[in-house]
Amino acid sequence: MRLIIINGPNLNLLGKREPNVYGNEGFESYLEKLRGAYPALDIACFQSNSEGAIIDKLHEVGFSVDGVILNAGAYTHTSIAIADAIAAITSPVVEVHISNVHAREPFRHHSYLSKNCKGVLVGFGLDGYRLAIESFVHA
Repeated sequence: MRLIIINGPNLNLLGKREPNVYGNEGFESYLEKLRGAYPALDIACFQSNSEGAIIDKLHEVGFSVDGVILNAGAYTHTSIAIADAIAAITSPVVEVHISNVHAREPFRHHSYLSKNCKGVLVGFGLDGYRLAIESFVHA
């Protein structure tokens, strides 16, 4: 099974950025744990702070991978273009948010992406990525 994790803006700063919200672990070390826990899976990862690069990656992989795990960061609340890209591809997408966006500022309560996703995970910390993987493994 081939999966890709696509992380959006500021997620390259995990472990440094607002540890009270996002935790102390960097994503690279967490990704290695995921790969160790799921050795039979091909888990790729892509991160960009650019909306267009995220859209390009969805177009590139969205017809060939078995699943996309997408944390679009703040683009979740602003990007109709990413929502359209998700709708255009055939690979299922699970939307992940490390924090509970519904317990944060009101503008974070709306996602343009969710209606085009297989499911949404919010507020489980980095473990949300593992839960998203489980949703594909046990589909």
